[in-house]
Amino acid sequence: MNRRNFLRNAAAGTIALHSFPYHLFANGTKKYATDRIKLGPRGVELSRLAMGTGTDGVGGSSNQTRKLGMAGLANLFDAAYDQGVTFWDSADQYGTHPHVKEALKRVKRERVTILSKTHASTEKEMRADLDRFRRELGTDYIDILLLHCMMDDDWPDRKKGAMAVISEAQEKGIVRTHGTSCHTLGALKAAARNPWVEVDLARINPAQAQMDSDPATVISVLKQMKAAGKGVIGMKILGAGALRNRVDESLQFALSLDCVDCFTIGSESRAEMEDLLLKIPAASVRG
Repeated sequence: MNRRNFLRNAAAGTIALHSFPYHLFANGTKKYATDRIKLGPRGVELSRLAMGTGTDGVGGSSNQTRKLGMAGLANLFDAAYDQGVTFWDSADQYGTHPHVKEALKRVKRERVTILSKTHASTEKEMRADLDRFRRELGTDYIDILLLHCMMDDDWPDRKKGAMAVISEAQEKGIVRTHGTSCHTLGALKAAARNPWVEVDLARINPAQAQMDSDPATVISVLKQMKAAGKGVIGMKILGAGALRNRVDESLQFALSLDCVDCFTIGSESRAEMEDLLLKIPAASVRG
């Protein structure tokens, strides 16, 4: 099976990961979780791997907050930082802002890249979120701010107020770069077309687990984003846990995509985080 046929089978829903063609996705040079990436048109620097905090994240909590608590998750952020993972992924929906703030007591703010996400739609809601988010995070600025979980094709119309406030905040240095996280194919296509989107957080893995469409279709949209100069952060690399027994295949697939700059994975322990640090370079060149 060649790479094109693999993706075609994925589009047809006939993909079988037990026969994953490793050699087709192998890189010539190893890639590391700690590689320095410059994301999107603003060139925001971060590590290839982000410390995700939103596994089953809803209602102001996640697996990370529930299992680890304040001190445990803050310590996991700091342990990741000590090993070169300087990209921290948070969201209001996950309730992880205070955990970032706690971790920043031991790490200099300028040494890490912080991502958060908002459900605000109006100008009033967005101004309130910006003030609250910065208090909760313990920072004067947010590196990457995304409109969270876009599902409607017409989200640019629905979110005009919030987008205007974020753009104003960017001009003031309160937000460095901005964009969307998308949870339908229509929303993803709208993000690819919209010039306001500088960065997108997109669901991608080889098994179409928790994704907006089949891998080949999603990749075609992500390539449009990259051609337009946008930054792409991958998520659901392990299918929200559904591919925990297919980590090597899933990592190699993500690492092979030139339309994905970096990705976030939500470790739930130090052992899981350190396992990813070992598996990412090995998976990148596996033949």
